[in-house]
Amino acid sequence: MIEQAAHITSSGGGYHNTAFREASAESLPFLVDEEVDMVVAGQAAHWFDLPRLWPEMNRIVRKGGTLAFWGYKDHVFVDYPRATDILNQYCYGKGRDRLGDYWSEPGRSIVQRKLRDIQPPGEAWEDITRLEYEPAARGPKSGEGHLLLAKRMRLGDVEEYIRTWSSVHNWQQDHPGVKREKDGGEEDVVDQMFKRMMEAEEDWKQAVPSWKEKEVDVEWGSGILLARKR
Repeated sequence: MIEQAAHITSSGGGYHNTAFREASAESLPFLVDEEVDMVVAGQAAHWFDLPRLWPEMNRIVRKGGTLAFWGYKDHVFVDYPRATDILNQYCYGKGRDRLGDYWSEPGRSIVQRKLRDIQPPGEAWEDITRLEYEPAARGPKSGEGHLLLAKRMRLGDVEEYIRTWSSVHNWQQDHPGVKREKDGGEEDVVDQMFKRMMEAEEDWKQAVPSWKEKEVDVEWGSGILLARKR
């Protein structure tokens, strides 16, 4: 990620004062006290060791500086409640033919709760604000809150996105002999999920030339945490 960021920054121009460092959020020894104007964490704060994080944030962020953490959970097919229900069954159902037992915890639960578990200490932080969105399968923007992430996607791309999930990787490690149909196997958990969704959503099955080419609107549940240093 650092290599990609450095390449994009250098090729974009105008960012010659940018530097990248690799470290943990809980220990940033290259920063002096009260040197930082803003700390941002995207889809990462749910893994922080919070008892060790806050002393370091208190040290490095100046008075009046800003903290901004954001994260997103699983998505919703906003026009397809039956497919969304099946997706949730596979995401969080228990057993070897579901993904619920294969998420890493407590990180996944923190994301599911939209980062509410992350509480900046009141003695050091003020103006604490949360912007949340809980999507619904009643059409675009039918959810509650502040919409952060939405996209129109091909179902084939949605499938490949799901295959990037850590739970899918963990499931694959627990089922070493099971291959996806595309790779010559009978079917894996993601194949099974999409077959059930196609049975439930007739227009997916009837899509031409393939269900993978059908476009759908997708929205993600999300949480943003903002705070200002006292």
